[in-house]
Amino acid sequence: MRHLPTENDDPNLLVGLEHSDDGGVYKLTDDIALIQSLDFFTPIVDDPYMFGQIAAANALSDIYAMGGSPKTALNIVAYPIKDLGPEILAKILQGSGDKVKEAGAHIIGGHSIDDREPKFGLSVTGTVHPDEFYKNIGARPGDVLVLTKPIGIGIQTTAIKKNRLPKEEIVDVSNIMATLNKYAAETLRDFNPHAVTDITGFGLLGHAYEMADGSNVSFIINHKDVPLLPETKDLAEENIIPGGSKANHRWLEQAVKYAQNIQTYEQYILCDAVTSGGLLISMPEEEAMPFIDALKTNHSSQAHVIGEVTVKKDKTIYVK
Repeated sequence: MRHLPTENDDPNLLVGLEHSDDGGVYKLTDDIALIQSLDFFTPIVDDPYMFGQIAAANALSDIYAMGGSPKTALNIVAYPIKDLGPEILAKILQGSGDKVKEAGAHIIGGHSIDDREPKFGLSVTGTVHPDEFYKNIGARPGDVLVLTKPIGIGIQTTAIKKNRLPKEEIVDVSNIMATLNKYAAETLRDFNPHAVTDITGFGLLGHAYEMADGSNVSFIINHKDVPLLPETKDLAEENIIPGGSKANHRWLEQAVKYAQNIQTYEQYILCDAVTSGGLLISMPEEEAMPFIDALKTNHSSQAHVIGEVTVKKDKTIYVK
C-alpha cells in the first residue's frame, strides 16, 4: 500500500488511503456519499451455500463498519468450472444472493475467471450522509471498547480443515460468520461512537492497534472479558492456530504489552485472523451498556465491553 499515491486534492474524497480504513468514502451531494469496498477469499467451510453467505456477510461488513447502508454488489468469482462443475458455483452464488438480499441490497453483476483454486467475494457500494460516516480513528480517552461478536473464528476454521471440530461447532461458527453486522450498525445509529471498525484478517488486536495508533491513544483490553467461541481455548492449546494469527502476533510484538499471566496461546487467540467478525467500537462509557442492551433486546447478540481507552502511553495496547 505504501507504493500507492495518498495525495488527495479532491475535497469530495472524504476517506482514501490515509488511515487503512474499512472503505473509501466519496461525497456526491450535500446529503449523499458513496462507500466502496471489496473482499474475497478461498473457501473456509465445505458447504458451498454457507460459503457464499459468509463471503457476502464479510464483504458487506465494511459498509456497516463505516455507518453506511449497502446498495449494490458485484460478484467476484475465480472457479475451476471444468473440475468442479456448475452446481457448486450455483450454490455459492445463491448463498451470496440470499445474504445480499437480507442486507436490503442488490447484486447487479460481477466477473469470473477460470482458476484452479476457488475464490469468491464481492465489491460492495453503499451510501451514507457525508457528515455521519464512521472512521476507524477518533477514539478518545475515557471511552470504552465494545466488541459485538466472539473471536476464535480463524482457529476454528483451521480446525475444520483438520477435521477437528464437531459438527455442532461447525454450524455455530458458520452462523457467526454469516451473521450480518447490519443489526449492530443499525442499533449504533442511536448512539455516538467515536471510532468503529470490523474485525477481520488482522485479528482483534491488529484492528485495535490500527484504531488506537490512528487515534493517538492507548487501549487497555481485559482478555477475560473478550467473548470466545466454544472450544477456542482447547484448540489453541493444541496449537491449532492459522499462520495468519501467528503472523499478526509477530507484527504486534513491539506494540502490545501482555500481563505476565497471559499464556502465549491466549495471545494468539487475541491476534486470531478472523473472517466476518464483529464490530469494534470506541464509544462513551455511559452509552456502552444501553447500546449492548438495545442490541440484545432486538437481536441475538454476544456484545461485550472488553476494555477502555486511555491517553497515549509507551505501548499502544495493554492486555491484562
